[in-house]
Amino acid sequence: MPDTEQTGPDLPTPVMAIESSCDDTACAIVRADGEILAETTLSQSGHVPFGGVVPEIAARAHLAALPGLVRDTLARAGLRPRDLGAIAASCGPGLIGGLIVGADMGKGMAIALDRPFIAVNHIEAHALSPRLPGVAGNGAPFPYLLLLVSGGHCQCIAVEGVGHYRRLGGTIDDAAGEAFDKVAKMLGLGWPGGPAVERLALEGDPYAITLPRPLMGRAGCDFSFSGLKTAVAQKLPAEVRTALPRPLAADIAAGFQQAVSDIVIDRLGHALDMMERPTTLVVAGGVAANGVLRARLRAFAHEHNLPFAAPPLRLCTDNAVMVAWAAIETMRARRAAGLPIPDDIALRPRPRWPLAEMAQRMTATGTDIPA
Repeated sequence: MPDTEQTGPDLPTPVMAIESSCDDTACAIVRADGEILAETTLSQSGHVPFGGVVPEIAARAHLAALPGLVRDTLARAGLRPRDLGAIAASCGPGLIGGLIVGADMGKGMAIALDRPFIAVNHIEAHALSPRLPGVAGNGAPFPYLLLLVSGGHCQCIAVEGVGHYRRLGGTIDDAAGEAFDKVAKMLGLGWPGGPAVERLALEGDPYAITLPRPLMGRAGCDFSFSGLKTAVAQKLPAEVRTALPRPLAADIAAGFQQAVSDIVIDRLGHALDMMERPTTLVVAGGVAANGVLRARLRAFAHEHNLPFAAPPLRLCTDNAVMVAWAAIETMRARRAAGLPIPDDIALRPRPRWPLAEMAQRMTATGTDIPA
């Protein structure tokens, strides 16, 4: 194998990573020390008329965009393909069509370049992103409490080490981001809904409209947003749904946003009781970009004497930097345990890939890691 940057010991980097699990096509090149040599992300616009992500459209858009995106990312980094040490790609969970496109692109490059291919769990990539140097000092130390809030996920996770995660609770129906999108559609705001709801909420009174807080106060830290979404629908007068008065829409948006943040803060309080004292409270995922929620989380962390860490907004949403970093963390942890760098060429992308299976990947003695 040609010479590459070695950090670690014998850690083949820089890593090129591909992210294509939903509707963002992304590529990044990251060194073992966390330096981002280049990153490129394309957000798909073809889903706007449908008010949500259409899997087939997403897969076709990934297929069209990825070759050019890879070339552009290499050019931005000033690298040639043979300068890469390893290739990584999100292989689950996510929309299977997009996962196959990204994984096959990565595997093809790995075979052509004779480099290891590392399959990355998309949720693990979010979970490890706060350890990227510069996000939380030199990286959030284990164990920390992660709140992952996005369009497809809403979970509290105890991150105890690379490959070692305890799911403390998660949504039993809609994810928070999905609820934002559906409420935005009800209010005629279009898609994606999160930023639109947040903007409109600035004009409203968060307490003018009474809305429920599902599961709030109950034991555990599971989430439920379906009932809240239904309650919003019931607040809309049937005769004006096509032309909702803006003041009413603003009050509903503000009330909904307040309800979501109240639920999240309550659930986090229970999550803290379910794990040993965490070093840090970490938030990741697209909904973490919401200003009201982020301010509430920062205040919650301060109240509980916890450092608060949130990746930059561009690294909260789906991105390839976190995928590359997860691959680097995996390689480093396996090297530290005296195990070989994994090669996941035979691993098939999976629409569901539980975090609980990551521990086995960290102890497998061969290079062909089970999934």
